[in-house]
Amino acid sequence: MSPECQHLLTNAFLLLVVFQIKHFLADFPLQFPYMLRKFRPGWDFVLPLTMHCLVHAVLTLVVVLCVDWHLWWLAIFDFITHFVMDRIKSGPRYLGRFKDSTTTGYWVSFGFDQMVHHLTHMLIVWMLLMNVY
Repeated sequence: MSPECQHLLTNAFLLLVVFQIKHFLADFPLQFPYMLRKFRPGWDFVLPLTMHCLVHAVLTLVVVLCVDWHLWWLAIFDFITHFVMDRIKSGPRYLGRFKDSTTTGYWVSFGFDQMVHHLTHMLIVWMLLMNVY
C-alpha cells in the first residue's frame, strides 16, 4: 500500500473515532435535562432540541476547523440533520410514539436514529478527506 493511501486510511480512521467520541459526548453526558424536553408535543420541543443540536454542531465545528476551516458549513449540515432526525425520533406522532423500551419498536427507532447520525458523520469525514487529499 502506498504511503499516501496509508495516510488517508489512518486519517479516516482517526476522524471516525473522533466523531464517535463527539457523538457520545453530545448525545449523552452533554444532553442536559432541559434538552430532553425535545420530546414535548406541539412546538414546545423547538428550543430544547435546538440547544441539543447546537452542542452537536459546535463539537463538529471544532473538528472541522482542525482539519479544514473552509468546510465550517459542515457544522450547519450536522445541526440540520441532527435536528430533523431527533424530531422524527422524539415526535409523539412519529417514532416518539415508541416509548416503551421493552418493545421492538423502541429499539428499532433508537437504532435508526443512531444509524442516521453515524452516516451523517461518515459523510462529513468523507467530505473533509476529499477536500484535503
